[in-house]
Amino acid sequence: MRVRCFVLYHKWKSSIFTKNLNKVKHKVLKKQHSSKMCFVCGENNDFGLRAKFYETESNELVALIHPSEQHQGYPGRMHGGIAATILDETIARSICNGKDEQLWGVTLELKTKFRKPVPLDQELKVVGRVTSEGSRTFEGTGEIILPNGDIAVSAEGRYIKLTIDKIANDQFLNEVWFLSGSPDDPSEIELP
Repeated sequence: MRVRCFVLYHKWKSSIFTKNLNKVKHKVLKKQHSSKMCFVCGENNDFGLRAKFYETESNELVALIHPSEQHQGYPGRMHGGIAATILDETIARSICNGKDEQLWGVTLELKTKFRKPVPLDQELKVVGRVTSEGSRTFEGTGEIILPNGDIAVSAEGRYIKLTIDKIANDQFLNEVWFLSGSPDDPSEIELP
């Protein structure tokens, strides 16, 4: 059965029958900035996800989230639109990996694939990466990874690159956009 699932996965690039049992620790190189009221990363947004974003040595961006009841669609499950939102933000931010955080991705298109329900009240990892980059745009992929290593939702998107000053004003940059360190920030993140 294992061999069959492996073949199915590589032939069609997805299978709900596969699970990566090997987890690898990735060194965290940097934590990205947060804001006050963003739905995804806003530290003062009582209804937001309060995601923390970490750049890893594997050139992937990992968001750590802990969705709660206010993020549900069906009881006990994260709303699909919120799942797409965290994937979009993670892929868009991945353009900053190893670069100046003044460059951002603004969504041109996003395609999501829902594979499994996303549970609430558990820490989840959202991983994003750039897969191709041009002078003005880039493409990327991402996944929401369940605690057991399964991929619940995946996405691929296309983004235009813009500097933060073209997206936000000086007040945002000076008063709302900040780096918030915490003793709970990981030095390594384990991923399948």
